[in-house]
Amino acid sequence: MIGPLLVLFGSSFILAFSGAMMPGPLFAVTVAESPRQGYKTGPLLMLGHGILEMALIAALLFGLAPFLSDPKTFTAVSSIGGTILLAMSILMLKTLPSLDLPAPGTARKSNSLVWSGILVSLSNPYWLLWWATVGLGCLGRSRPYGLKGIIVFFSGHILADFVWYGMVSAAVCRGRRILKKTAYRILTGVCAGFLALFGVYFLGSAIVKML
Repeated sequence: MIGPLLVLFGSSFILAFSGAMMPGPLFAVTVAESPRQGYKTGPLLMLGHGILEMALIAALLFGLAPFLSDPKTFTAVSSIGGTILLAMSILMLKTLPSLDLPAPGTARKSNSLVWSGILVSLSNPYWLLWWATVGLGCLGRSRPYGLKGIIVFFSGHILADFVWYGMVSAAVCRGRRILKKTAYRILTGVCAGFLALFGVYFLGSAIVKML
């Protein structure tokens, strides 16, 4: 039994790690927030992300996959998610003129990062679609092992996210030593631009679905 479970864990980790490395809204938020929030940024964002994924797995196990993969659901999530990302981008851009690296100990509370992880994940319709298709298939391979198999699968999956985004936060934080105010503003502006692009893309996907 241990052998198949190790294979399940390893395959889940590799699949999730390859997906996590693809730049997306969470990546942009991690890069933008890490200079202010420090090494905890990636792990706390992933904590929120993981909480949402556990809820989604429960929904899939209760048979909600057809609803989650329905084009109408995709359109709704694309519309709302795109709007959220555009709003986040605009707020980030508005702060640029006065933005500066805070002194140690003045970062936002940790729970705000957890909520950001939930909100940004929920705003991505392709994350939802992945779970309703590829993720559901992975769950199907886990279910013969019972609850233990589902736990092993999810452990490998979420560990990959924590490892990758923890590495991203660490890399950005190390660069903080040489990051000046102007460079920090440019970095934040670039991340805001990426969030805006994702927002426009998600809204465009919703419009295409409705035509």
